[in-house]
Amino acid sequence: MDLTDSPAAAAYRTEVRQFVRRHVPEGWAGLGGLDSTAREEFLPGWRKLLHEHGHLAVHWPAEVGGAGRTPEEAAILVEELGRAGLPYLPHPTDPFGIDLLGNTMLHWGTEEQRGRFLPRVLSGEDRWCQGYSEPEAGSDLAHVRTSAELRDGTWVINGQKIWVTVAHLANWIFLLTRTNREAPPHRGLSLLLVPLDQPGVEVRPIRMANGETEFNEVFLTDARTDEANVVGGVDNGWTVAMTLLGFERGSTATYLATSSRVELDRLVTLARQRGLLSDPLIRQRLAWCHTRVETQRYFAMKTITAMNAGEPPGAESSLIKIFGSEYHKVVTELAMDILGADAAAPTGSPVTSPLAAEPLGSPNSSAAWATVFLSARAGTIYAGSSQIQRNIIGERVLGLPREGAGARAEGK
Repeated sequence: MDLTDSPAAAAYRTEVRQFVRRHVPEGWAGLGGLDSTAREEFLPGWRKLLHEHGHLAVHWPAEVGGAGRTPEEAAILVEELGRAGLPYLPHPTDPFGIDLLGNTMLHWGTEEQRGRFLPRVLSGEDRWCQGYSEPEAGSDLAHVRTSAELRDGTWVINGQKIWVTVAHLANWIFLLTRTNREAPPHRGLSLLLVPLDQPGVEVRPIRMANGETEFNEVFLTDARTDEANVVGGVDNGWTVAMTLLGFERGSTATYLATSSRVELDRLVTLARQRGLLSDPLIRQRLAWCHTRVETQRYFAMKTITAMNAGEPPGAESSLIKIFGSEYHKVVTELAMDILGADAAAPTGSPVTSPLAAEPLGSPNSSAAWATVFLSARAGTIYAGSSQIQRNIIGERVLGLPREGAGARAEGK
């Protein structure tokens, strides 16, 4: 496998490095080196810089505000910003608006939808969250109950969504709804684009074990959206939703590989600081983590190769998702063991982002590691639980016979 950059990619890598050198503050130690107030002041300006210099959604076509870059070049941007401790998606809602909805809309949206919504995603006017899971339909998305009924050119929506990440910061939600009760479960769904700032929508934050409120419940009572705000056609929501989940599980492969490497390097430093690098069991566990991080890197390269060929992430993206989330559970458990008793009474500066590995320069404090540890198990549930991912891998990648429960969970 040739791991060297193409000439065009090498030129873009140089461009990104020069951009970083020009615009990061002197003495920059990563986003995690700032306190919460300084971070809040820094991020809006950083997002504006990325947008103005064509480094936000670089893989989108120019007609909707992107830079028309290749997937290889988009991966280079993620790598270089990650190594510098800088976010490539600065606002908490950007992963949903850019990586998920934006990529899905480029694949399924109408020309009018792309022209209306995508520039507003880039400008930050529209901030998106994802409304998939429900109290009785988490990974079993084919059985969502939230309904949408068309009345006089308007969809009227009733139901409840749960575990909606950053809904308290969003003003739009892409919503998987049931639009045809007579059709089989997975054939009567539609993906609707719904404004949150309207009567009939209530957002309730959920406080997690780590003290954060990343997740929310969203209640919809006669909420409304225009008839045209359906992505991919009425009753075709299952297919559209699976495309979006492919992007959720696969398009972030480069970010996960980069962030896992930065995080593991932090952990090695922590073990060195505590005099544990000579401990044979700790060394063995760190070596195991190293092999998994390298595997993530090769997963990322495979994904980039497929996307360069114009292929959206497929069922293989489940391999990336389950591999990364199960690994993160193990590496954060190792961090707790290295911290020892200090893990029970964490102190110091908090982590930059609690939900997953991140390359933004989080401190090596017990508070930072403990917060990520408490969040890591959630990664084996959100974006499709590990059990569901194993069904997908077995049935769609390995070609094993479908089981009844697995088939129902995937709408077969």
